[in-house]
Amino acid sequence: MKKYFQSLVGPHLPFVHLRLKSGLKNVILDLFFHPIKRRIAKLYVYILQNYFGLTVIGITGSAGKTTTKEMLAGILKLKGNTVWSKENIDSVFNIPSTILKCFIDTKYLILEMGVEYPHEMDFYLWLVRPIIGVVTNVFPTHTEFFGDEKGVAGEKGKLISSLPENGFAVLNSSNILTKDMAKLAKSKVYYFDTNVDPTIQNSNTAKKVAEILKVSNDLIDKGLKTYQNPKHRLFQFQHQSGAIILDDSYNSNPEATLSTLRVFNKLAGNNKKIAVLGDMLELGKLEEGEHRRVGKEVSKSKFDVVIGVGILSRYLIDEVKKSKSKTFLVNDQKEVLSILLPLLSKDTYVLIKGSRSIGLDKLIDKLV
Repeated sequence: MKKYFQSLVGPHLPFVHLRLKSGLKNVILDLFFHPIKRRIAKLYVYILQNYFGLTVIGITGSAGKTTTKEMLAGILKLKGNTVWSKENIDSVFNIPSTILKCFIDTKYLILEMGVEYPHEMDFYLWLVRPIIGVVTNVFPTHTEFFGDEKGVAGEKGKLISSLPENGFAVLNSSNILTKDMAKLAKSKVYYFDTNVDPTIQNSNTAKKVAEILKVSNDLIDKGLKTYQNPKHRLFQFQHQSGAIILDDSYNSNPEATLSTLRVFNKLAGNNKKIAVLGDMLELGKLEEGEHRRVGKEVSKSKFDVVIGVGILSRYLIDEVKKSKSKTFLVNDQKEVLSILLPLLSKDTYVLIKGSRSIGLDKLIDKLV
């Protein structure tokens, strides 16, 4: 029965993407409408690539891919008609929809190819073969399904091995698992300049792709200055109390959290600091160790208050308790506001980060 459903959904598509718990309408869409839509998108993008000169760029990575995509789109749309993934929905459903937004005069198509389960990249590459492949980094993400970082790298690396000889791979030279992907490439390989500041590194990545596409420096600079920062990703705003809040609540993994922590510490300086940190999910057997590792780094940052949100955050809070920080541990984001609001004042800086399903974006909505 499982194989029958998979054949209906489409080649290589993991069975997990049948949204059986989301109602009859979604099941019908998954089984009948989306398979037709995917096949139309596959044929359409093939025609655009081979007869109308469409350049397809695929971006994957454990962190930074959405911001890199937005930055690159900000640059390329200044040179030609550009279409890119915009909605924060599963790439399995988003990529076909994005392809079908193209016209015959579309010059660039930028696709975010996020992988959460084994064989997802196979499905994307069945749909479309990019000529430029970007891997921003590989961290412990979705290790519940991939086992470890090498498993994650193996899935993301399929993008690089699929590139044609006249294609281009753009890799992170400071991340050993992405650097090693150069061995998989038949294409030319380029490396972007790395930086401890994720915003700068993402802009360097977008810049490298633009340079490969022979975009002028003037357009690159203009595009990077005018791009729209994705919602809930390193977005800074001032609360009515005067407190400065760094909203990075869209998603989380250990390395991304540590990277955001470095940015926040630089921003906050010696001011009062508060952290609201939600569970980092889908880490499998690594979940306790990774939460404790992050907790140890948080301890070194000398926060005044740290609020852990979720079941797994107890491991993080256990480590933070060894410092002088005051700690709270709550079950979900609904309990945070009553703790946080009395602590907010001028000269206070707040970091908010956690995995998407923890719902810290809903907390942000109450603070804006």
